[in-house]
Amino acid sequence: MFNSYEFIFAFLPITFFIYFYLNHKRATVASKYFLVFSSLFFYSWWNILYLPLILLSMFFNFIIGNSLNKNSNKIRFTKRSLLTFGIVSNIALLGYFKYTNFFIENFNIVTSSNVELLNLALPLAISFFTFQQIAYLVDSYKGETKEYNFLNYSIFVTFFPQLIAGPIVHHSEMMSQFTSKKNMIINYKNIAIGLFVFSIGLFKKVVIADTFAVWATSGFDTAIRLNLIEAWATSLSYTFQLYFDFSGYTDMAIGLALLFNIKLPINFNSPYKATNIQDFWRRWHITLSRFLKDYIYIPFGGNRKGKFRTSANLMITFLLGGIWHGAGWTFIFWGFLHGLALVVYRVWNELGFKLWIWFAWLITFNFLNITWIFFRAKEWDDATKVLSAMFSLDYIVLPKVLESKFLFLTNYNIHFDALLLNINADRYSLIYFFMAFIIVLRFKNTTYFLNKKLNYTMLFISVFLFVYSILSLSKKSEFLYFNF
Repeated sequence: MFNSYEFIFAFLPITFFIYFYLNHKRATVASKYFLVFSSLFFYSWWNILYLPLILLSMFFNFIIGNSLNKNSNKIRFTKRSLLTFGIVSNIALLGYFKYTNFFIENFNIVTSSNVELLNLALPLAISFFTFQQIAYLVDSYKGETKEYNFLNYSIFVTFFPQLIAGPIVHHSEMMSQFTSKKNMIINYKNIAIGLFVFSIGLFKKVVIADTFAVWATSGFDTAIRLNLIEAWATSLSYTFQLYFDFSGYTDMAIGLALLFNIKLPINFNSPYKATNIQDFWRRWHITLSRFLKDYIYIPFGGNRKGKFRTSANLMITFLLGGIWHGAGWTFIFWGFLHGLALVVYRVWNELGFKLWIWFAWLITFNFLNITWIFFRAKEWDDATKVLSAMFSLDYIVLPKVLESKFLFLTNYNIHFDALLLNINADRYSLIYFFMAFIIVLRFKNTTYFLNKKLNYTMLFISVFLFVYSILSLSKKSEFLYFNF
């Protein structure tokens, strides 16, 4: 975990210094081997039993990719059939671990059978390294890659800052950086900016996201019943938890890569500032959106085959995007809602309708807040519990301190009690929600600082955020996207 003492004070400094020491001694090949070894060690820390899986996946895709390359020797099969075989094999591997239980459960329901579940543990990062390597195969088919060295390919797949939860990178945007001689020398500016960005990400995760996580978990998983304010607090808690959790991981990944003079693609660009659903998907998990567009939406025809086909392609793309995130009907429904929203937005745009910017933002944000409920809910009942309470006036609770002045409201079935009691929060928690809105709407995106020169103010902020985050590491937490 990026947010662990072992990673920050042991793994990272050891890897950094040995890597650059080997490069300093002109042992370039040895430094690459060491970086691959370190990344695989990082991956294996969770469960070494899955190390052979990622190695097998890398070896398989490297062979297929080289065979697809224009400069490869003559092969017995057509390139299209070889590409199909490679993609199907990758999806089959992902499907076996991620969706087998889901299909068995639904098969049992439909056929009234009692097939035993396999209960397979989802290998860490399998969704990400599968998509990354599918992109590599397609790019190889198009003649856009030239990689004949398994060591270089291994670095491309396993580079630890982006291995677990992205960004999903292209071979062409990474390998030139790993082979650049100037990137093999310590760059103190990159170190300064990298540590600054890493500190911001660590703070987002440990201090902000993990605080909202407590309230979201209580509201979705623990509370039996929620009042109106608690339901909205629950949904907003997850909306902000997911934002700061994923944004924090992205910042840490970018910062860590910069320490090694590697620039990862931007994956997160203040998505809650979006004023329409299309704008949101241009800002949220940008590399996943790019993958879905380039390798699903466009190959299906994109917007080139009429309005109906465009709408169908959008729906298919987002249904697949939904199920990529998780094996469950709630994820599929979440994807359906976003696909439908994009279709509606396209129609709205073509008709020439316009909204006030503030109103467009309000609709977009509330749509996101509501649809995240299905993304978070473990069962349909959890989603309906939160949603029904959000839009019901049957159970309203106001702070106890207001009871003496507004006692007459009890005649209208309004109660007075401790605020947000059922989600383990209190009225002071409202400050967190207020500050979260300010941060996501008014603060500059972290990527703004990537090309800035570090000054004393940034240095002070970096040290403060880092120290405060380190002091908050006592509670164990996991990045949400590790589950996908």
